[in-house]
Amino acid sequence: MTELLTSGQMRGLEQAAIASGETTGLRMMERAGRGVVDAVLGRWPDLDRHRARALVLCGPGNNGGDGYVIARVLEGRGWTVDVLHWGDPARLPPDAAAMRVAWGGDSRGAEGIEVSVLVRPDLIVDALFGTGLTRPLPEALAAMLDELSGVSWPDGGKPRCVAVDCPSGLNLDTGFPAGPCVPLPADLTVTFHAPKLGHYLGEGPSLCGALDVVPIGLDAGEPAPVDRAPPPGRVRLVGAASQADWPALLMARNRGGGHKFDHGSVAVFAGGVGRGGAARLAARAALRAGAGLVTVICPKAALIENAARLDAVMLRGLDDPAGLDAAADDRTTGFVIGPGLGVTERTRALVHAVLERGGPNGAARRPVVVLDADALTAFQDDPDALFARLHDRCILTPHEGEFGRLFPDLALSRRAGSKVDAVRAAAARAGCLVLLKGEDTVIAGPDGGVAVHAAAYGRAVRWLGTAGAGDVLAGMICGLAAPPGAAELAVMAEAAVWLHVECARAFGPGLIAEDLPERLPVVLSRLSGMCGAS
Repeated sequence: MTELLTSGQMRGLEQAAIASGETTGLRMMERAGRGVVDAVLGRWPDLDRHRARALVLCGPGNNGGDGYVIARVLEGRGWTVDVLHWGDPARLPPDAAAMRVAWGGDSRGAEGIEVSVLVRPDLIVDALFGTGLTRPLPEALAAMLDELSGVSWPDGGKPRCVAVDCPSGLNLDTGFPAGPCVPLPADLTVTFHAPKLGHYLGEGPSLCGALDVVPIGLDAGEPAPVDRAPPPGRVRLVGAASQADWPALLMARNRGGGHKFDHGSVAVFAGGVGRGGAARLAARAALRAGAGLVTVICPKAALIENAARLDAVMLRGLDDPAGLDAAADDRTTGFVIGPGLGVTERTRALVHAVLERGGPNGAARRPVVVLDADALTAFQDDPDALFARLHDRCILTPHEGEFGRLFPDLALSRRAGSKVDAVRAAAARAGCLVLLKGEDTVIAGPDGGVAVHAAAYGRAVRWLGTAGAGDVLAGMICGLAAPPGAAELAVMAEAAVWLHVECARAFGPGLIAEDLPERLPVVLSRLSGMCGAS
């Protein structure tokens, strides 16, 4: 498991390591500075040439101390290094002050300096402010960084920029700038021990450029098993560290045998005439994700329309929600409700009927219920009426707008606070999983465990922002989680979000929602082969 840390958690780890005698502040600072240099030269070996020039910006805290280490190491490799300091060097913390002395050079104050008089550097090192900054940058500093972002050479080239821990001014708990000023965008960000929340949330990925994580001598701790949700208070990064375990988890869903009902039976509710497309997308996705049987349940007036568009998916008519048991028998192990359904009393009644269902064939484990789109908006005037009926096999999958309708107070605080905190609070209030969709998708359980999936860095897919993509995701989640042998719902939701992005990446630009389910078998086969699953 790759764990995302808050600034406070990282600070606590460092303090505990120093207090235990495991390491010292000076040792960590030396490793950090050298790690940044190694990362820079590993990514841009062409920079390590005779008479290369670096501009190192050193702040008033320990981030500045890392900068002084970087200046010393680069000078030792023959670079010409210019150092600008922000704040009074005489007031540096002890470790940073010691590293400034070890560097032994002369620096100039950054305040009031004219960027135009600086010799154009090959590399800018942003070591001004790191993980602890939560206040806006000083206006004069923000203005200087804005000027630096426009620095270029006569031939049109630009210096590379590396940020130490984060671009200065980025709040690493929220992923947004700590004030109105935009931080200096980095081409590479080097952080230490573990990535932080803000590297993957909000504007963090676009400001950080590429992201490298280097060790500084802290104990990595024991990884959590991938087939379990993150422990309370911890945040799991969904990605490469967990995908190797997914083939085994996906295969475990189907150990019951070769009958279609051993693979789960999913029911997807559709809207009326002309409103069935979203449900058909979800149904197709559930089937491609591995459900043995998928049924679209629609008003009887819409049967002909849906029958003309469905082949492998079954079809049932239902006008009165009271007749749900006849349309979805007791072998149904999963429901998708909401896409294209309409914001009506009928939708509310269907949600109530689905949530009152017991386990399939009398089993203690209740069916998975994925509530999306209109199934959420239908309760915007009375969210508690929904929350009172939810159970531990439910997952809400809102986008930002739907989240704001169900949790208006949390949506307001989200603008100034952490998306992770907002979704965690929403899950505690709802009593079930909440998956807030976006480029930085956050999945939280009522116990406080959280996972973050970011379509960022090497996995950015701008073309996934297309109508119907969320309906496909709802179907994928249910198709993966509905089989009787499936892992925890939270883990299957994580896998679905990852696969959803992989399908978009595999298809490329020009994607429409219908393409996503059709790409899923290719992605699943590649994943299984890559990990040695059969």
